[in-house]
Amino acid sequence: MALNPVLTIASLSFRFDARLILDNFSATLAPGITWLRGPNGKGKTTLLRLAAGALAPQSGSIALDRIDCLQQPLAYRLASHFCGGDLPELPWLTVQELIDIHLALYPGAQAAPVNAQLAALAIGEVLPQRLSTLSLGQHKKVQLALALALPVRLLLLDEPFNGLDAAAVDYLRAQLAARAAARDTCIVLTSHLDPQLPVGATLDLE
Repeated sequence: MALNPVLTIASLSFRFDARLILDNFSATLAPGITWLRGPNGKGKTTLLRLAAGALAPQSGSIALDRIDCLQQPLAYRLASHFCGGDLPELPWLTVQELIDIHLALYPGAQAAPVNAQLAALAIGEVLPQRLSTLSLGQHKKVQLALALALPVRLLLLDEPFNGLDAAAVDYLRAQLAARAAARDTCIVLTSHLDPQLPVGATLDLE
């Protein structure tokens, strides 16, 4: 039986040029939902990107279970997924091609769960479209469909409710609540508003 995922952040420091963002920051995050809170500019998105392996700290460590983000970067990234609001840097890809890339990268990932999430979010018809033709709302839903369908143990969500219609917000809340209840995923999300989810812990950056 697989152990529940635990994210351990130890003595983490990170700066952009001369600006210190995180200073000797430590936290241990359990399975379920952690709500990462704090004013704008305090490092919430930066912390998520560090936890995703997209940025490297100047000092400290991040590990998911026994997988160290810096020492085992490939294994770590295959066990985690970051969902933000940025448009992709490959706008000429179709939605189907973007999904195929993710399916090829993540062991155990299958097309059927992704297609089911797209259908539930009412955007199943966008598969042949180029990413550059999507609205911001459609693009957000494609990102969320992947995030909800990929078999990862660490899910990092940066303002996941922004840009969604009411039905999609309700659906996302239900999906995240169910995944949190299963206790097989460590979910870390940022939200300026109360996410109205069964939050297991809060983490404040001040």
